[in-house]
Amino acid sequence: MSVFANLVEHLADLLQPLFGASAAAAAIVLFTALVRLLVHPLSRAAARGQKARTALQPKIAELRKKHGKSPEKLQKAVLELHAEEKVSPLAGCLPGMLQVPAFFLLYHLFSSDTIGGEPNGLLGHQLLAAPLGERWADALQGGVLSGAGLVYAGLFVVVACVAAFSYRLSKRMMAANPVAGADGGEQLPGLGAVTKVMPFMSFFTLVTVAVVPLAAALYVVTSTTWSAVERAALYR
Repeated sequence: MSVFANLVEHLADLLQPLFGASAAAAAIVLFTALVRLLVHPLSRAAARGQKARTALQPKIAELRKKHGKSPEKLQKAVLELHAEEKVSPLAGCLPGMLQVPAFFLLYHLFSSDTIGGEPNGLLGHQLLAAPLGERWADALQGGVLSGAGLVYAGLFVVVACVAAFSYRLSKRMMAANPVAGADGGEQLPGLGAVTKVMPFMSFFTLVTVAVVPLAAALYVVTSTTWSAVERAALYR
C-alpha cells in the first residue's frame, strides 16, 4: 500500500503543472491507462479467440446434428473440439479478471485513514470539488447541484453513454456469434446464461460508481471507457 501510494503521489507531482489540484485524479486515470496497456495483449488474444470460435461454428453445427439427442455427449464433444483447436471458450474473461487487483488496491488506498502508520495524504486530493476519498452519498449531503454533486453527475453521464454503447456492441456480437443451437441447447454448461447477462454488465458500472470512493470510481469509468473503445476496434 505504501509503495502504491508513493507511486500515485509521484505521478500527481509530475502532472501538477497541467492539472493543478486535480493532479491526483489525473494520475489515477494515467495509472488505469497503463494497466489497460499491460492487459491489451491479452485483449487482442481474446479477440483472436472469439474469431476462432466463430470459425468453429460449422463444426459445432455438425456436432449438434450428431449428438442432438444427448446433451451430455454434445457438451463433451464441443469441449473436445475447443481443446483440439486450442481455443478457450472463456478466454475473453481473463483481461477483466486481471484488472480486479488494481481496482481493489485503489479502493483500499482511498478507504484507509492511515498508510504505513502515517496519515493518508491522498485523501486530501480532489477531482475539481469532489474529494477522491469520498463517495456519492457524501457528495449528496452538500446537495445534488453542489460542486461534488455535479462531478458525480458528469461521471454518471459518461458511464451511461459508455454502457449504452457497450450494450449495443455486445448485442451485435452475440447476434453474429450465437451460443445456443437450433435445439436450444448450450455449447457449454452455463455459457448461455452468462451471455444473456453480458450485455447488461456495463450498466452495473453505474452502481459501482455510486458506492465506491471517487478514486476507485475514476478507475472504473476510465477502464470501462477504454474497454468499450478497445472492443469496438478489435471485434469489428
